[in-house]
Amino acid sequence: MQTRRDWLRASVGLGGLFIAPELMFSNQEIKRFRPRPFLKQVKLSSNENPYGPSESVQKSVVEAFNHGCRYPYEYSDALAVKLAKKHGVEPESIIITGGSTEGLKITGLTFTQGGGEIIAGEPTFLAMMTYAEQWGAKIKWVPVAEDKGYDLNGISDRINSNTKLIFLCNPNNPTGTVIPKNKLEDFCISASKKTIVFSDEAYYDFIQTPDYPSMDNLVRKGANIIVSKTFSKVYGLAGFRIGYLIAPPHLAKKIRPNVVAMSNVLAIAAADKALEDNDFYNFSLNKIAQGRKMITETLEELKLEHVPSNTNFVFFHSNKHIDVLGKLMLEKGIKIGRPFPPFYDWCRISIGTLPEVQAFNNAIKEVYQKG
Repeated sequence: MQTRRDWLRASVGLGGLFIAPELMFSNQEIKRFRPRPFLKQVKLSSNENPYGPSESVQKSVVEAFNHGCRYPYEYSDALAVKLAKKHGVEPESIIITGGSTEGLKITGLTFTQGGGEIIAGEPTFLAMMTYAEQWGAKIKWVPVAEDKGYDLNGISDRINSNTKLIFLCNPNNPTGTVIPKNKLEDFCISASKKTIVFSDEAYYDFIQTPDYPSMDNLVRKGANIIVSKTFSKVYGLAGFRIGYLIAPPHLAKKIRPNVVAMSNVLAIAAADKALEDNDFYNFSLNKIAQGRKMITETLEELKLEHVPSNTNFVFFHSNKHIDVLGKLMLEKGIKIGRPFPPFYDWCRISIGTLPEVQAFNNAIKEVYQKG
């Protein structure tokens, strides 16, 4: 069993990095959550949860190897029943997918194949739009507002008879913004009377606003709303590729035949166990909140503008082209995010483990204070 001393021994310092005592994990945390050692190159580019998968999930996956000879359908159906109960819908409203990205792609394919328009904010997560364009869809881009949040009025103004989908990534990737609680439901109710609203809630668990609603509540009322969820973020299962859609039966029936990847027995077992592991869920949220605070305090010290984040990443004004900053940071062992047009001098930085965040803070201070 790994101890605090074992973890420190396995952690390789980055450029002589001193890991402050408050950033180290307690013996109890190491025993229960087994955080990965600190390595020479820090990857903060893909919004993964570096604390996952939890120990209970790992054990569940090992046990699931005994079922690896079976097709995943009945296991997927059982997980759908569990998720339906969680979201207050019938199992027919749940579609298990090979990561939430598959859910985005097949929704775009289902409703825009051969033509039609999707309205989306810019910048945002592109999976639905880039795939739908290959099948004949046209995209109407609505630039984000000055505060980097969605321009809901601009989106509403662009709805017409050719609009097949409105794509909302909420919280938005890469900006980290969240649609104000008092505007979200009114917008979705109004827009869903004219077209289908797709709510990508990959980062929903990180929202800090109390009682912030998921749009699954409108799915329960039969509105033309589709909600996407993932196990990649707070649950730490990005490598397993499993997510799901929540849709009213009349929409789910249209989407389901286009599922291609689905998932597999091991990923389904991991997701099923992750739903039960509240200790790991809360541990992840707590550590990511600590890391987010550390990053924003450093950005403020450097006088680098940043967007208040409701996610496991921070979007900040780097005042350098992202390609230039990326090269400088990589030289210091930190891999950061890619460009997000049209904001080429902004950077999205994922929140790693606390020692990884400290390494990022040290490196970016060197870049801006000594550069």
